[in-house]
Amino acid sequence: MERFHCAVTDIAEGPLDPAAALDFVSDPGFGGITMFVGRVRDLNHGRVVTGVSYDMFEPLALNGFRAIAADIDTRFGPKVRLYVAHAKGRLGVGDLAVVVAAGTPHRDEAFRACRELIEAVKHTSPIWKQEHYEDGDSVWSEGCSLCGDGQHQHDHDHDHGHDHGQGQAHANADADANAAASATTPAERVPPAARPRTQ
Repeated sequence: MERFHCAVTDIAEGPLDPAAALDFVSDPGFGGITMFVGRVRDLNHGRVVTGVSYDMFEPLALNGFRAIAADIDTRFGPKVRLYVAHAKGRLGVGDLAVVVAAGTPHRDEAFRACRELIEAVKHTSPIWKQEHYEDGDSVWSEGCSLCGDGQHQHDHDHDHGHDHGQGQAHANADADANAAASATTPAERVPPAARPRTQ
């Protein structure tokens, strides 16, 4: 049976499913199951948010998710199951943007594995977010993976204008961090080698 589930879900095809995450990481031998759910919030840096659009190059994002899972497996495996799914497309306030879960024999491992999973997804995944505001403005903001600080701990200081929040099991937290707006589009920021070729 597969121990890792990594997915990108187009919101037009349906929402993320936390129940599916819990089911995937469940096992009769697991006494600890943890999950983090990231939702779109209605206020960011003092601006009223009406929605968020997520964009990514799916093969690159999925390869990143798998690499993260494999890395965590080296420390918590072989008795660990991991689930990560991220939404793509236009989301409204309250919609689910990311779901991660971990199942292990003991609760300490489950908490630590789940925390490492969401932090790594937030800090290393090539995912771009466009926030849409009540005043009609929309701004692309970069997640932690694009800031270039190379730091993964959640309690460090930043001078580039985004917050990380504190991960909690079943928390309703911001799905990813925010940074200064950029004038380029997400497609332009994808490494040339990773961009799909056109005829």
